[in-house]
Amino acid sequence: MLTKKQHELLVYVNDYISSTGVSPSFDEMKEALDLKSKSGIHRLITGLEERGFIRRLPHRARALEVVRMPETAAYGTSAPAPATNRKFEPNVITGGRSAPLQGRPVRTANDSVDLPLYGKIAAGTPIEALRDTSNTVEVPPSMLGRGEHYALEVEGDSMIEAGIMDGDTVVIQRCERADNGSIVVALVEENEVTLKRLRQRGNSIALEPANKKYETRIFGPEQVKIQGRLVGLIRQF
Repeated sequence: MLTKKQHELLVYVNDYISSTGVSPSFDEMKEALDLKSKSGIHRLITGLEERGFIRRLPHRARALEVVRMPETAAYGTSAPAPATNRKFEPNVITGGRSAPLQGRPVRTANDSVDLPLYGKIAAGTPIEALRDTSNTVEVPPSMLGRGEHYALEVEGDSMIEAGIMDGDTVVIQRCERADNGSIVVALVEENEVTLKRLRQRGNSIALEPANKKYETRIFGPEQVKIQGRLVGLIRQF
């Protein structure tokens, strides 16, 4: 699942290369998507690269290659696009202490616990929406501590050096604070969610990938809210 802006950029880059034979400049992409800074374009490109849609060609200026397009022809076919006339509010992870999850762990007959499985989270660049609230996943009670828990599917390879692979299911304990070095689910600038290692120094918050191909991103304290910490991982072979 791509965010709306990721999809818009991918389509724009693909059309531009098809018509001109070269990829657009950062300024052209910024203007086409009506963004205020090139850093937003850089973030979108990184996300598309991590998820296997584009590739940066080394040692060449304006060198982007579209590797593949989404399976659906238009953004939002698998889920409705976020409305543009209201502030996005994630339906999985919320910043306020009183905001409840939309599901609670349910103990099954074989003494496993059913956790709500809230769609995919990018272990790369943040994603804007986690909409699927209809599925659950069974986990052993020993994996859970106190408080509320939920599960997320991982998409991307930016946490592979921490043993978190594309397609894994991560078990998250909901919290608003986490120790330095913990792997956390973080809400970035109120509308984007990512799985990264937390590093804090002074008033700076770093969200650190576990893959040398990708860069650590630095934010101010008001830009990031901790939404939970990693407590378990499930992998199917």
